Amino acid sequence: MSLNNDQAPKPAYRRVVLKLSGEALAPDRGYGIDPDQAELIAERIKELHQLGVQIAIVIGGGNLWRGKDGVERGMAQSTADQIGIMATVMNGLALQDALERAGVTSRVQTAIEVKALAEPYIRLRAIRHLEKGRVVIIAGGTGNPYFTTDSAAALRAMEIGADIIIKATKVDGVYSADPRKDPTATRYSSISYDKVISDRLNIMDMTAFTMCQEHNMPILVLNFWDESALMRAFQGDESVGTIIR
Repeated sequence: MSLNNDQAPKPAYRRVVLKLSGEALAPDRGYGIDPDQAELIAERIKELHQLGVQIAIVIGGGNLWRGKDGVERGMAQSTADQIGIMATVMNGLALQDALERAGVTSRVQTAIEVKALAEPYIRLRAIRHLEKGRVVIIAGGTGNPYFTTDSAAALRAMEIGADIIIKATKVDGVYSADPRKDPTATRYSSISYDKVISDRLNIMDMTAFTMCQEHNMPILVLNFWDESALMRAFQGDESVGTIIR
């Protein structure tokens, strides 16, 4: 017998910011947008959305452009970052298309003005979309050069009153060392902000991480490509990933 909404267990988090790298959309060759990857991501998000979770997604642009490559060739940092900002908008539109085809209503909001393609990011409007059950894809980073999309995720999470930031990766949490290089590396189930800093663990850029620490915003690092990890985490399984708080 299926459970009705009153009987079904409530998800562990009500409103989340999901931080996705641009590489999550990339094909095997590493650059570009793979429609199959977009569809897979959409299905993962759909499962979470069906639990009643309010989801905002901050997406990167590294699959289309890496600013450091331009800077190494003499490009101004501001120009390189602005190109990256535009790349996140392209990724946001690709993900929106995949979500809509999966039956999930979504909106793309950007920190830069591209009125023909997406809404401007407005905090209260984003919250209203979430309350109406729409997934909000936040592109354009913070709208400023010199800031990463990690910083955008931290900023938006606090602005919209998220319960947690989900850092989607290809590893199943935070380790004491790189598990691909050190077979003795151990995974933390939970870890403090201070230990991440003292051990120089690379979770997100320091500006973003410090912002989360100062405002007590927890971060859950998990393997987004493990088909059960996201659901288990939201069902309260504390063995999934690593939580930083």
